[in-house]
Amino acid sequence: MAEDTEHDVNRRNLLLEAAREEMVKFERRENEFRRKDREERAAELRLPLGEIQVH
Repeated sequence: MAEDTEHDVNRRNLLLEAAREEMVKFERRENEFRRKDREERAAELRLPLGEIQVH
């Protein structure tokens, strides 16, 4: 019985780590998309993006 519980915990931890890694990948892609979109909109509006502090 303890072996099943340990196996379940290990499996759960592996799944949680995989989910965390996927979330990190998604957040990086989303940040890159937002950066590119912001730059494209600034170019369309001819805004000096380098002089504006974006948080």
